[in-house]
Amino acid sequence: MDYYLIAARAGDRNPSGLLVEEFVLCDDYTAAGIDGAEWRTENGAWSASAELSRAIRADMALRGRVTPVSRQEASDAFALLGGGVLPEEAGLRTLFQERRHLPTTAPLNLARSTGSRRYRILFAGELGADGLANARTALRLEPTADPRVVGTASASAGGHGFTWELRRIGAGIAWCVDVTARLGSGPATALGALLHHHRQAVREQGLIPVTVERFA
Repeated sequence: MDYYLIAARAGDRNPSGLLVEEFVLCDDYTAAGIDGAEWRTENGAWSASAELSRAIRADMALRGRVTPVSRQEASDAFALLGGGVLPEEAGLRTLFQERRHLPTTAPLNLARSTGSRRYRILFAGELGADGLANARTALRLEPTADPRVVGTASASAGGHGFTWELRRIGAGIAWCVDVTARLGSGPATALGALLHHHRQAVREQGLIPVTVERFA
């Protein structure tokens, strides 16, 4: 699950609410939707979060009030705000009231797939200098001559080969991690683990994951 602290104003270090989200994934690890719930100090209750989930990805001003945190940080803040003990994740799932559905389309060449897949993990927000340096380290990126690409990397796991790159999309609009997977004969769980790791590694630098798409 992903946890976010929501402040009343940008730059306010004292949160006024908590947002909990969980991506809903298809069998090929693309994102079909986002489940979630939000808790606010003003009423001390959990409520549906689909509109807030949409807004923090579309509204730059609102995004300035949002801080991605770990579960432990969320739990500590929840207790300080008077919410008590943050429910375990199984309990949080019972609070999800409304799913934010994400558009999904079949890859154009899925019918003639050769075992190679292309994914894009899309993020909203901007990376500062420290966040960019940390993302390079977390993704083990090497420099590239392409000015559109921050860096590239590759690895093998579970009998599969993976290559990925970090790209900026526009100025201060969005970032993405593009992943090419050359699947072997083993189970595809290694692909799911890699996509999850990359999504969390970049989210930890302050960006908000928007979706996981597949292009081929």
